[in-house]
Amino acid sequence: MPGFELFGDLERNEVNDVLENGVLMRYGFDGMRNGHWKAKELEKALEATFQVNHAQLVSSGTAAISVALAAAGVGAGDEVILPTFTFVASFEAVMMLGAIPVLVEIDDTLTLSPKAVENAITPKTKAVMVVHMCGSMGHIDTLQDICSKHNLLLIEDACQAIGATYKSKPLGSIGDLGCFSFDFVKTITCGEGGAVITNNKDYYINSDHYSDHGHDHVGNDRGAESHPFLGYNFRISELHAAVGLAQIKRLPEILKVQKLNYTILRDALFQIPEVTFRTVPEGGEENYSFLNFFLPDLETSLKVSEAFKTQGVDACFQYYNNNWHYIRKWDHLKEMKSLFPIPTEVKNGLDSLKNKEFPQSDHYIGRNISCLIKLSWTEAEVKARASKMVEIIKASL
Repeated sequence: MPGFELFGDLERNEVNDVLENGVLMRYGFDGMRNGHWKAKELEKALEATFQVNHAQLVSSGTAAISVALAAAGVGAGDEVILPTFTFVASFEAVMMLGAIPVLVEIDDTLTLSPKAVENAITPKTKAVMVVHMCGSMGHIDTLQDICSKHNLLLIEDACQAIGATYKSKPLGSIGDLGCFSFDFVKTITCGEGGAVITNNKDYYINSDHYSDHGHDHVGNDRGAESHPFLGYNFRISELHAAVGLAQIKRLPEILKVQKLNYTILRDALFQIPEVTFRTVPEGGEENYSFLNFFLPDLETSLKVSEAFKTQGVDACFQYYNNNWHYIRKWDHLKEMKSLFPIPTEVKNGLDSLKNKEFPQSDHYIGRNISCLIKLSWTEAEVKARASKMVEIIKASL
């Protein structure tokens, strides 16, 4: 998801503008900054790009999830349903609020199984968090229906799917709140950063205050601002926002290149009968940051993955034994290894994870290989890569 592959004069000019102006903090110093507000500009650009009324920049995608949940009132003892295939930040962000992450099975979309979500709902459930992993989406309509039926929040973690759409709506804009990450290896990057987007004014105001120590941001004297409620520091800097402001202008270009390279690879692999591809719900369009495909079984998938590594096909991931993205290796979560005491409700909620099995998720993750799509490849390099991948897969079957 490498927006950083396209760093150039756009990014340099925006960053230099901040340095020359001399104000690196996004709030205050009104008299010194001479009208330069990179974070505010980027928030307006995000609102326009993702077709929402409100965007709040924060310091990371992890912060975005915590801020989004807190803004909607999720906290101590509440349960948040999320998938077994995600990034560790998903459950970290939930636990930071004293809420309980409830991990459930995925399906062939590589995201939440609606049936598993429905079966996991309890009186403590407050939110469902669909994580749009590897550039695509889950069954959003069905998940929305479930949330509506049970009066639950639908939170979209679209950190890996910036620019993907469902029925012409940008991912992140469909649920009650959407979350983005702009770290160094996302589709567009700030270096570090994230955002919460929403059409709910109250959630936006809560996000705005909560991410800056509870400041209400009324008036132009930061020292005189009120604090309607407790908050924390999840601010982004003007330097980071400046990079993102340049990058978001490149998003259409990035998506176009990714789609071209993705299509070449997919067309080549499509000719192998034993290869199938993740399900993209009807009406959905990926952002083409990853090509995800399934092989017949775990053994073949592991064999192909190892052959890719040894034969020079880089940036392809087999997640079954991955420490970051799949529940099998999250021993620190299962054993609740924490520097500070974990609330009793959270400990009790996580206790069953230690021995819990997820056969449906194993079935899909075990057979899946996920290949990053780079922007820097030439067409000739992509075609050569496609041929090499086909050769390796056929030899491994």
